[in-house]
Amino acid sequence: MLCLTAGRLGTLLSRRAVAALSTASTRMASHGHVSQQADMSLPMYWDRRDSPLPDRPYNNSLTATEESLKQKEKGPWNNLSKEEKIALYRIMFKDTYAEMKKPSSEWKTVLGGIFFFIGFTGLVVLWQRIYVYPHPPRTFDEEWEAKQVKRMLDMRVNPVQGFSAKWDYEKGQWK
Repeated sequence: MLCLTAGRLGTLLSRRAVAALSTASTRMASHGHVSQQADMSLPMYWDRRDSPLPDRPYNNSLTATEESLKQKEKGPWNNLSKEEKIALYRIMFKDTYAEMKKPSSEWKTVLGGIFFFIGFTGLVVLWQRIYVYPHPPRTFDEEWEAKQVKRMLDMRVNPVQGFSAKWDYEKGQWK
C-alpha cells in the first residue's frame, strides 16, 4: 500500500497547484493556441524548511567558472575558499535556512485587508440602519415605557409574585 507522509503529500499537491496556476500551463483558448504544459514527471526545485533536499539543483545550466568549481569540489574541501564554498552552495540551493526563516511583512497586508473589510462592513451596516431599516416603534421610547410601568402598577398586575408584588403602594417606591 502506498503511504505518503504529510510533508510529501503537501509537496506533491503544491507542485500540481503551481503547475495548474502557472502561465506556462494555462490554455489560451481565446487566442487559438495552447502553451506548453509543465511536465510533472521531471524533478522540480523548491525551497522548503520541512524538506531540505529538493529533487534537482537550483542551477541546471552551469557557466564555465561554475563547471570548474564543480570539478574542484570533487577534491579535498580544505583547498576551497569560503567564497568558493558559498558559490557551490548557491549552485545547489537558492536560499539558506536563515533566508527561508526571515520574516516577511505579509502580515501587514493581511491585517490591512482584514481592517478594510471590517470597515466596509461597518459602512454597509450604517447605511442599512439609516436608509433600509424602518425607525424603531414608539413603544421603545423611555417615556412610553415609564407610562406603561405606571399603568401596570395602577392595574396591580400580578400582585402576588409578579410585577406589582415588588412595588410598595404605601411609600410609592420599589421594595
